[in-house]
Parts: sequence; structure tokens; C-alpha cells
Amino acid sequence: MERTDSRPFGLKDKIGYMFGDFGNDFTFIFASTFLMVFYTKVLGVDAAMVGVLFLVARCVDAFTDIGMGRIADASPENPKGRFRVWILRMCGPVALTSFLMYQSALAGASMGVKVAYMFVTYLLWGSVFYTSINIPYGSMASVISDQSKDRQSLSVYRSLGSTFAAVAINVLAPLFIYRLDAEGNQVVEGRMFTLVSGVFSILAIGCYLLCYFLVTERVTVQKKQSGGQRASIAKTLAQVFTNRALLAMILISILTLCATIMSQSISTFLFADYFKDTKALSINNFLGLPAALILAAVAGKLVERFGRKELTATGCILAAAVFFVIYFLKIENVWVYIALSFLASVGGMYLFNMTVWAMITDVIDDQEVRSMQRDDGTIYGVYSFARKVGQALAGGLGGFALSAIGYDSLAAAQTDAVRAGIYGLSTLFPAVIYTAVAFVFFVLYPLSKRRVEENTLELKRRR
Repeated sequence: MERTDSRPFGLKDKIGYMFGDFGNDFTFIFASTFLMVFYTKVLGVDAAMVGVLFLVARCVDAFTDIGMGRIADASPENPKGRFRVWILRMCGPVALTSFLMYQSALAGASMGVKVAYMFVTYLLWGSVFYTSINIPYGSMASVISDQSKDRQSLSVYRSLGSTFAAVAINVLAPLFIYRLDAEGNQVVEGRMFTLVSGVFSILAIGCYLLCYFLVTERVTVQKKQSGGQRASIAKTLAQVFTNRALLAMILISILTLCATIMSQSISTFLFADYFKDTKALSINNFLGLPAALILAAVAGKLVERFGRKELTATGCILAAAVFFVIYFLKIENVWVYIALSFLASVGGMYLFNMTVWAMITDVIDDQEVRSMQRDDGTIYGVYSFARKVGQALAGGLGGFALSAIGYDSLAAAQTDAVRAGIYGLSTLFPAVIYTAVAFVFFVLYPLSKRRVEENTLELKRRR
């Protein structure tokens, strides 16, 4: 039921929701792209140990993500917003713990101290505080508006927020955290890591506050079944995990994040050690902005004509084909590589990001059609955990893969064999993953354009 005492949905909500993901990604994308670099090259921790950390954290997330979703669903109505209020409560803790992860002063400590500090700060940031703000933020999309067109707009603006953060982080950060040594090799500046992380944490708080003050929750979420008692968490999860659309979306998200985040993680090594040009890395990352702006302008119309499933699956096929070409060509010119990888990213990562958040509301609607109960927070919590599994696999596989190819974090320059291995991880891996994603979309994910329209009509009839 939509509240009648709130202002109509509009640009203010879209801008506010965009700043919410902007705030999220000032810590999330920075960690996804540079945290392994900090742990290995500043603290000197073995890449395999970093992979263990990421895997352990995702085990913890299995409980905290779903638990936070359940807490959000069960929260009473609040004048500040049942989901929105968590942004105000937790923006400070998530920013502070992000800053604490990048303390270069620990470089001279014993390995035991460094590993212990690494585990404590990363778990506090990712599994506790980031979860407690990200789950309510993602769930909030379904109570800002109940209209499918509005939710697609929120998905686009959320993706824009992520893109703006990625550009700010991936373009600016390398300019400060790397320097050239006397032999022309890229060397990490540990103290600049700490300073940059502090600036990003402050900016994250500002973005979260803008989200809180600009967004309005105007839809009252049904929280009880006809019998008057809310289903137990066991029963709710049993219903959720029989939803074919959600299960397919979980698999898609794990695979896509493996391709995206592993590429982001390895890209810093690719440009620093293979191409030996981190300035080109900044230019490569900047291209995400025009790609996102172009797709933002056309995504709504393309989805309206072809459907979210059909459009995104086709983009994944394009991405896979281009990555295969890049791999087999063994490109050595950094600018040719940037041009081709940009084309692949538009079809894969950027297009997927424009549609994925609206797909989750499609899954939530499908669950309500099937179960007669709406569990926005719980479903989003399950989905968020799946995304973190993808993040962990990407980060963990990245660490293990770097160790497997013989990467030496203490060496000023890598061997030719290691450089070739880094190139393969950056190209062949995403090619295979995007092929698998396209298969899951076409074969397993049931929410075609027609099915989504049928669910929308059914929910309108019930309400």
C-alpha cells in the first residue's frame, strides 16, 4: 500500500538513491580494487592468506546478511523510514572501519600482528557494518515506489552512483598510491594508501547523508500473513530457496561478480606489471563514466522493448566473444587492449549493472506472487550474500591464482611467465565466465519480459 501523505516519486528520490550507492562504493570498490594490493605490497602478507581472509568473511556473511535482512523486515514502522533509518545509524561505523583497514604504520609489525589486524578490521567493516547499511539500502528500493518503471529508474541511478564512485576511485587513487622508482617500475606508497582511504571514508559519509535526506519511503510493506503471524525464518528461507528466479539470479550474480571483481583486482597488476603503465590504468577506468552515461540514457527504452533478461543475456554473449578475441591476440599495445576491453565491459559489466537492481525487484515480486508474503529484506539479504560470495571467490581466486603463477609481491619486476599469467587471468577468465552467465540467463532464469508483465498485473489485481 502506498502512503498518501508523502510527496510523489521523482528526481529527488533518484538522486538520493544514486548517492547511497556512491557512498557504498567509496569503501566497497576501493577495497575490491586495491585492498589486495595494500595487503600484499604494503603489509607484505602472502596473497594466499588474503584469499583465506576473503573466504572466511563470506562464511560469516552467510549469517549477518540474512540476519540483517530479517531484522529489516521485522522492524516497526519509523517516521524516519523503516529501511532508511539504518543509513543514518551506520554510516559512521562503516566509514571508520574502512579507514582502519589501510593503516600503513603496521608495515613494520610482526606477521602475526598484521594478519590478526587484517582479519579483525576487514570482518568488522564488511561482515558487520557494511552489511548493516547495505541490506537496508538495497531493500529500500521496493518501498520508494511500487511502480516497475520507477524501480528501473532507481536501478539506473544506483548504477550511475556506483560508476561515479568507480571513476573517482580508479582514476584518482592510482595517481597517488603509485610512484616510479629509478628503474621505471611502479612502486606503492603505503602512507598515501592511508591518506586516500581517509578521504574516501569522509566522502562516503557525505553521500550517505544525502541519500538519507533526499529519499522518501512511501510504500508500506505487508509484513504478516493472513493468519496474523509472520512465517518463521526457516519457513521463509525454505520458500525463498525454492524460487527458481532467485536461485538463477544468485548463480548469475556469483558468476558476474567473479568476472567483474577479479578483473578489477587483477587489472592493477596487469597495468603495473604487464603493460607497466598505471597512467593508462587511470584512463581505462575513466571510460566507465561515458559508458554508464550512454547506457543510462538508453537502458530504459531497450528494456521496455526487449526485456531485462533478453537484453542482458545478449550483452554477456558480446562480452564473452570480445574477451576471447583479446586473449588469443595476446595484445601488447596498451591502447588497443583498452579499446577492446571497453567494448567487452559495455556488453557485460556496465549493461548488467544497469538492469540487475530492477531484476531483484522482479524476483521479489515473483516471490510474493508465489508465497503471498513479501520479504524484501530477507530476499535482498540472501542476494547480497550471494554477491559477497562472488566477491570472495573473485578475491580468493585472485590471491590463489597470483600465487599459482608465481607472483612475487616483493619483486620490483615480474618474470615473463608471471606477466603472461596475469594477462590470461585478465582475459580468458572473464571470457569463460560471461559465456556461463549467458547460458544461465537463457536456460535457467524464468523471468522473461512476458513473465514480469504477468506478475505485475497479478500483484495489481491482488492489491
